[in-house]
Amino acid sequence: MVSARSRTALFGLLASLAVSLVLWVVFGVPAFLVVVPFVPFLFRRGDRPPVRECPVCGYRTRDPGFDHCPRDGHRLDEDSNGLN
Repeated sequence: MVSARSRTALFGLLASLAVSLVLWVVFGVPAFLVVVPFVPFLFRRGDRPPVRECPVCGYRTRDPGFDHCPRDGHRLDEDSNGLN
């Protein structure tokens, strides 16, 4: 099954080629508006895990697989500075 990001990129490619074709037919100028690399960033969801930080050494991670700091073994706390 195709992911939502791939579908969005494919839709962006087809839309940019359609606009390019219309510009070529109407104005007679070949203008290629391929903006596919930027399309997935426009529809990115903000569902990233919160930043967690070691209270002793300052180690920070978003990986939910880490409950403890790999440097000193202290439990990671959620970042209270709002720097998510």
